[in-house]
Amino acid sequence: MRGKTAEDRQLLDLIDPIAEAQGLRVVRVRLMGGSQRRTLQVMAERAEDGEMSVDDCARLSRAISEVFDAADPISGEYVLEVSSPGIDRPLTRIEDFEAFEGYEAKLELDRLAEGRKRFRGVLAGVEGDLVGIDLEGEAETAMIPFAWIVDAKLVLNDALMKRGAEARAARLAEEPGDLQDMEEE
Repeated sequence: MRGKTAEDRQLLDLIDPIAEAQGLRVVRVRLMGGSQRRTLQVMAERAEDGEMSVDDCARLSRAISEVFDAADPISGEYVLEVSSPGIDRPLTRIEDFEAFEGYEAKLELDRLAEGRKRFRGVLAGVEGDLVGIDLEGEAETAMIPFAWIVDAKLVLNDALMKRGAEARAARLAEEPGDLQDMEEE
């Protein structure tokens, strides 16, 4: 899921070590667009805390550009976009489903399960390679094999926004000098 197409996965093989060298982990890579001008979207976060600053984005972008200028893995013109996964982030690794247990998510599968491919509900943890999701109106937790999930994303709602606001407040409390510097500018 971190790379949707074969080309995405090849690029991910190049980008992962670049990110890891900077203490970052790649959440997702997507090469989008037609043959004229494409966009390479790289979402990453710090391995230690799941955050991603503007400086982290800039450093990773420069490092990827340097390697890609030499290796030239993408034919034609492209624009590189490096960003954080955002508050309503994609869920691409099994540990993401565990970390966001209790939050609402949308899942899309590569096959039918219980007569459908799309699910929306509250994440209910992980058991081995199975992702649990509590669906509205269902008494039992649906257990979906992680390998069947082709796309998953948190749903932006009040609970998720509250989590984001609390995380931001905690960061600002830890770095009071940074806030003071921003206010002086």
